[in-house]
Amino acid sequence: MSTVISDKDQRRIQRYSLALPTRVEVRVDSKFTWHEVTRLEDVSAFGAGFELTRPVKRGRLIHISLPMPRQLRCFDFLEPQYRVWGLVRRCIPGGNNAGAQNYAVGVAFIGKSPPSSFTENPSKLYELSGRNDGGLWELTDASTNPDESDLPAYMRKHTRFSIPESLLLEILDENGDVAASEVSVTENISLGGAAVFTSFNAEVGSFLRVTSERHDLTIISIVRGKRVGPDGIVRLHLEFIDNLFPLAGIE
Repeated sequence: MSTVISDKDQRRIQRYSLALPTRVEVRVDSKFTWHEVTRLEDVSAFGAGFELTRPVKRGRLIHISLPMPRQLRCFDFLEPQYRVWGLVRRCIPGGNNAGAQNYAVGVAFIGKSPPSSFTENPSKLYELSGRNDGGLWELTDASTNPDESDLPAYMRKHTRFSIPESLLLEILDENGDVAASEVSVTENISLGGAAVFTSFNAEVGSFLRVTSERHDLTIISIVRGKRVGPDGIVRLHLEFIDNLFPLAGIE
């Protein structure tokens, strides 16, 4: 049977160019959250597009608050602010704004509350699995080894390159001050993270400041994994939080 879309549903699916002020909150893990105020570029009842000054990994859940028009809402019709969770579907480098890099972000709205698995692990990644009766998107766990051959390059997982990149590593304490530092090199690196050799006794969840003198760039990162190689040297697996690493000419 063919599905007939009513005029009302068609209006809710249609994207509108509304420059509404929007607060975006990103939970990196159970300890660290950052937020940013931006403006929408377009919005529908089921998703939105906007720019951020930090990149957000595809598959992450983020929390969005905005004065959404009531005819586009799926709940909380009388609240002044519409608070909805969204799944990041794309995040690509955009133009520079006053010398700073911006990132074009597109999200799919998934509802008023995140799944319980997100509460347990805010860094968990998800994919869309379909829509519920209200039209909002439903989630499934992201595959650890998905087939991305049919996706455009910016939507694929970041490719890791086995190249030695010299970096200054600085461990940050709870106040954001430098507790220890060392110069190291990467075992591999991608736009969104790296494996680095280290003598640090850093635990998973620790924050590091990573500086590349060659690129004149500093990135805040979080330790997502730790392992000892066959050579007996510790590797830290880092996720870059507030910037992407420039790999122009390598990718």
